[in-house]
Amino acid sequence: MSKFRNSLIAALACAAFPVAAQDAQTGAEIYRLHCATCHGIEASGQGPMAGVLLVQPVDLTMLTAGNDGVFPMERVVRRIDGRDPLVSHGSPMPVYGFFFEGEDTSIKAPNGQPILTSKPVVDLLTYLQSIQTN
Repeated sequence: MSKFRNSLIAALACAAFPVAAQDAQTGAEIYRLHCATCHGIEASGQGPMAGVLLVQPVDLTMLTAGNDGVFPMERVVRRIDGRDPLVSHGSPMPVYGFFFEGEDTSIKAPNGQPILTSKPVVDLLTYLQSIQTN
């Protein structure tokens, strides 16, 4: 009975925190649609709206380089999904946050802890990781 119970507990844990299918191509499309206006098509922070923003967009290709060679996954997720809002956006980032809501998805942080967010955020995160420069 205990073997069955342990299997059931493991199955329920997996259901509660599913492994996210990460899609960088979908993330690139999301980026172009929702982020490039400010951060630029090349993600360098030089989008067409950058000139009118009081706080300039960061170079998203340098997130790893600016964090001692480690991609700041948790910080990026929290910025995108609005848990760490930016005043320069006038509201929680992104201002079209409804798009990034939806099906809860879990990803594993570098420290092994799960981060619960949405599938579009996971895809966008995957894309941002793929464009990092040294």
